[in-house]
Amino acid sequence: MKFTLSWLYDHLDTSATLAEICARLNQIGLEVESVENRGAAVAPFLTARILEAERHPDADRLQVCRVDAGPGFENVQVVCGAPNARAGLPVIFAPPGTYVPGLDITIKAGKIRGQASGGMLCSLRELGLGEESDGIAELPDDTLPGQSYADFAGLDDVVIDIAITPNRGDALGVRGVARDLAAAGLGKLRPWLASAVEGTFTSPVVWENTNLPACPLVLGRTVKNVKNGPSPEWLKRKLESIGLRPVSALVDITNYFCFDLGRPLHVFDVNKVAGGRLKVCQGAGETFRALDGQDYIVTPDDCVITDINGVQSLAGIMGGEASGVSDETTDVFIECALFDPVRIALSARRAGVSSDSSYRFERGIDPAFPVAALEAATRMIMDLCGGEASEVVSAGEAPAWQREATLRFARVRDLGGLDVAADESVALLEKLGFEVQERNETEVRVSVPSWRNDIAQQPVLSQGQELDAALATAAAQGVAQIEAESDLIEEILRLKGLDSIPAVPLPALSVVPATALTPKQTRLARAGRILAVRGLVETVGFSFVSHEEALRFGGAPEALRLLNPIASDLDQMRPTPLVNLVAALQRNSARGRSDIGLFEAGPAFSAEGQQMVVAGVRGGHTPRYPGHESQAVSLWDVKADALDVLTQLGVSPDALSTVADAPSWYHPGRSGLLCQGPKTVLACFGELHPSILQAAGIDVPVVAFEVFMDRLPEPKVRKKSAPKLSAFQPVHRDFAFVVSRDVPCENLLKAVRNAERNLIVAVNLFDLYEGAHVPEGHRSVGIEIVLQPVDKSLTDAEIEAVSERVVAAVSKVTGAVLR
Repeated sequence: MKFTLSWLYDHLDTSATLAEICARLNQIGLEVESVENRGAAVAPFLTARILEAERHPDADRLQVCRVDAGPGFENVQVVCGAPNARAGLPVIFAPPGTYVPGLDITIKAGKIRGQASGGMLCSLRELGLGEESDGIAELPDDTLPGQSYADFAGLDDVVIDIAITPNRGDALGVRGVARDLAAAGLGKLRPWLASAVEGTFTSPVVWENTNLPACPLVLGRTVKNVKNGPSPEWLKRKLESIGLRPVSALVDITNYFCFDLGRPLHVFDVNKVAGGRLKVCQGAGETFRALDGQDYIVTPDDCVITDINGVQSLAGIMGGEASGVSDETTDVFIECALFDPVRIALSARRAGVSSDSSYRFERGIDPAFPVAALEAATRMIMDLCGGEASEVVSAGEAPAWQREATLRFARVRDLGGLDVAADESVALLEKLGFEVQERNETEVRVSVPSWRNDIAQQPVLSQGQELDAALATAAAQGVAQIEAESDLIEEILRLKGLDSIPAVPLPALSVVPATALTPKQTRLARAGRILAVRGLVETVGFSFVSHEEALRFGGAPEALRLLNPIASDLDQMRPTPLVNLVAALQRNSARGRSDIGLFEAGPAFSAEGQQMVVAGVRGGHTPRYPGHESQAVSLWDVKADALDVLTQLGVSPDALSTVADAPSWYHPGRSGLLCQGPKTVLACFGELHPSILQAAGIDVPVVAFEVFMDRLPEPKVRKKSAPKLSAFQPVHRDFAFVVSRDVPCENLLKAVRNAERNLIVAVNLFDLYEGAHVPEGHRSVGIEIVLQPVDKSLTDAEIEAVSERVVAAVSKVTGAVLR
């Protein structure tokens, strides 16, 4: 919200300095974002008058001018190339040493084509204040030479920009800001009264309202025989100071009221309204061209204003080009309406447009102000454009906005932390426009002013369906009372100064502070450290992806599709972090970084809900080491990643089994699942499906894994004891079994483990072979077992007995034979 200091003075009678005003704005919650002195950059420029202008003797397009720029510059020779330079013309003069912001140069006295030039005659574009022009700026004929151009043009007015929180729609007008400052003791609010304009004829345009939920009340009146044209200088300067471009008097008046009083208005050209009737209704899929020159399609959820020719306005957001006013407008119809904030916000988002009008309607405007605003706008149009006003026409009724709130004086101290006397609390509320209805020693009941839509509003509660109806009603009433009282406390603390509230530490919940992280959060962080140690780089991705990408990873239900995405390619909740990781790997590969490993610990979404997943990808080739050749990444690399995460988080590798049936985004023959028991899938791994890589434009090998953190069993709390270390050396034995290719190696390894649990402490797969000396359809599986005696060294006979039990167990379970 921008306004100038002089504009603020229109509503606030104060002697406070700029620094005091900015400090008080910050104290009362209207945070100052910037303070701009537009006149500082053009202060050195002077008003001047060209005394003589003669053609340059050595240049066809240059003129030698004699200029009077006031004391010290009464007769300065300036060489100028502007085609409109002529004797008697009032101009803008830049003396030597002046910095010209539009050209980024500093003026120096010198010679141009042999003729002395002691300054520069400027255009507004060169001052950084206007658009491209064909010559120098021409000032009014009565301009006196020697004035500072900043003072002459009113550019010495400071512009203040404040941040407005969404609940403070009343502060989106200069008068609302002035009201807050006056209530905070920084001056007195000037009176404002709209004088009524008596209608002298019946309006040729009337209202019809069939969309009362979106527009409870709409007013209007016709002003005929107006003369539209440029606005007066005071109005132009006000709008230009806050960055608005003056258009015409009729349009500028509506913009003025939008920022001055926070009251959006719109004007229609009566001669362009067909049928003499404007209808407030729902859209029906029509397309209309708005004042910004863009075409918009309206839906039944949008509130529009139509005539018999179609849509003329997207109500509360932007008017239509077809019925807009122009310099030829002679009869104008003024619209002043109340619109539902939520519907305006949704319509603006659907259309992808935000206007000064919609910005205010979304945050709530004064529901008791339309009549006064219409009278004030009518009066200004007649003062600036002439004309004659009709009677007011309307449709709908003003909503019941009256609300009350009760404040217990002790709650200001107990809840707000600041001890404020009861009389002072009441006085502060009255300064803000609250009226006392009833008061006693402990509390006060006040009525809320119409412009404070954020105070004592009925809260929206999401109560359980199983809750008793009487209890639910009582709870809702209690919440409404508490919320309203909290609103009043906030207003009192705001006016006292938010910086005056003492800092008080929260009471400790216990002597020993609680843990900062839950066990699940701790495990998630530890998983990240494990993968980082394994050489993977952590990434952080959006939980939103494109619908097409989600489809490729098997999860794009409509229930998880966003209706209002932040970008068109982020319209679906991701089914797995692999979507983001594959995209990141593709970007790195395209830039020559194809040998890379990435991981992310984050949420994944499905129809069943949200779960935390640690996912990783490896692309390209493994690093080269002395004596070790680089190889393409394989599914064994990511299986090792997933296994390392699971085992270090407390999952016993003996409890895991490897099976096929990985998700569809993995290669069907080069992937697998790590399961605990028959149904619990803890992780999946393998090569990515070729279609995934082709769609992503990746031409290097890529393998991936996913660990489902929410499915990991909770670690059991066990009393740790000293490890039992055997004094005897372990015994290593290798076996090679010939087994059918259809038999999973996991079955063979389990059979070995179960053969002798007391002595076998480790079973490792070290070789797979198919070829000569192995029957067709079979393979040789090489395993190593480690025997660890505890009480005594093993004899050869005991070792041989264990070996026989191993061979027998493997043969019984898998049908394998010793090679």
